[in-house]
Amino acid sequence: MTDRIACGGLRVASELYRFINDEAIPGTGLEADQFWAGVDQLIHELAPINRELVAKRDVLQEKIDAYHKARQGQPHDAAEYKAFLEDIGYLLPEPQNVSITTENVDPEVATIAGPQLVVPVMNARYALNAANARWGSLYDALYGTDVISNDGDASPGFEYNPIRGEKVIAFAKHFLDQNFGLDSGTHADATSYKIIDGALKVNLPTGLVGLQHPDKFVGYRGDSSSPTVVVLKNHGLHVELQFDKARPVGNADPAGIADILMESALTTIMDCEDSVAAVDAEDKVVVYKNWLGLMKGDLTESVFKNNKNLVRKPNEDRTYQGPHGSTLTLPGRALMFVRNVGHLMTNEAILDQEGNEVPEGILDGIFTTMIAIHDLKRTENKNSRAGSVYIVKPKMHGPEEVAFANRLFGAIEDLLGLPRHTVKMGIMDEERRTTVNLKACINAAAERVAFINTGFLDRTGDEM
Repeated sequence: MTDRIACGGLRVASELYRFINDEAIPGTGLEADQFWAGVDQLIHELAPINRELVAKRDVLQEKIDAYHKARQGQPHDAAEYKAFLEDIGYLLPEPQNVSITTENVDPEVATIAGPQLVVPVMNARYALNAANARWGSLYDALYGTDVISNDGDASPGFEYNPIRGEKVIAFAKHFLDQNFGLDSGTHADATSYKIIDGALKVNLPTGLVGLQHPDKFVGYRGDSSSPTVVVLKNHGLHVELQFDKARPVGNADPAGIADILMESALTTIMDCEDSVAAVDAEDKVVVYKNWLGLMKGDLTESVFKNNKNLVRKPNEDRTYQGPHGSTLTLPGRALMFVRNVGHLMTNEAILDQEGNEVPEGILDGIFTTMIAIHDLKRTENKNSRAGSVYIVKPKMHGPEEVAFANRLFGAIEDLLGLPRHTVKMGIMDEERRTTVNLKACINAAAERVAFINTGFLDRTGDEM
């Protein structure tokens, strides 16, 4: 039997209570007793509404099932069926002039297109790998995948294959020519890179040349006449040329390029839902503890690899000197979202005054947002430089449930003393009642929605 602690009308599993009080709250500026009193009030106000919304799903489904059973074997009448769905409140009127007015959204969401990962936050190693996937080696990615063919004795093998390595470097130099072309010549013929009067110059056999678009050079490290790193930018994404003659690849390269790093996974969804099985308080503490480590920047995980014990931790931000002497700082980690559980599931981690398990989505919303205060208070290596918390909300059925999530997030902001709309919402379009009412769903959270994505596996299951 779970050991519980009374908090007003709530009975909280002792391991969750201790974790929140001893590890999560310190550093947030919150007072524990006041926090739990607010949690008590919020749960008893909103959990009954949550249960009503879930019950409404069953009512609608029963009406739809009855409709189809009554017409079994009859031709489908689309107009009649649409009128039926409107009559039962499944298909709602489409609102006019919907406009998203969400503010303080980080550029990784608002203005830059790039890959997004999803990873179970319950697994610290996976979570750290995903967070650190913001930057990756182009050379490694090419060498280890079938982007580079095995033709001409270029298979990877167990030892380094110089033939394949030459193909990798040729591909990478062509990539530089395509995206950071020179005034003349090719990066493949470069013998050195240097910064002169704030501009990148490349030494070719024919002499020094600049970039066709000089503004694509944004920073460097080391001496301007012999930089150790040069940073280029295209479509908002950064590429880092690393120079090191002491490394075998750099020693073989005429310009000393040892590797090319690229911004890769701009965002990562740390998942509390589909990819994890957190069924009780003990499991939820693991989830919340890893999220806490990510928000504080102190999550670590020991990994034994190649007969060595490695300690994984979040990468720090990357700093450079700008072309004209200013400091350039780039994020070292993917912008992290946290996917809360949807409205359906409950969890025994907290029981209400009637002994009911509390909806897990309410618990996730409260605790993941409270934990994110640690990031909001940080001045370096922040997750959100815009001062936002990003929660992905899955499996919502229609605009009424989106409106409830919006209300829940507002209540959590009030509980924690956060400005309105600090919490941003990612709407997962994976239930048909959301799909056919998508414009109304957006309108229900127009000041909070940050992105919409399609849960194609759930959608496929709906159609089966």
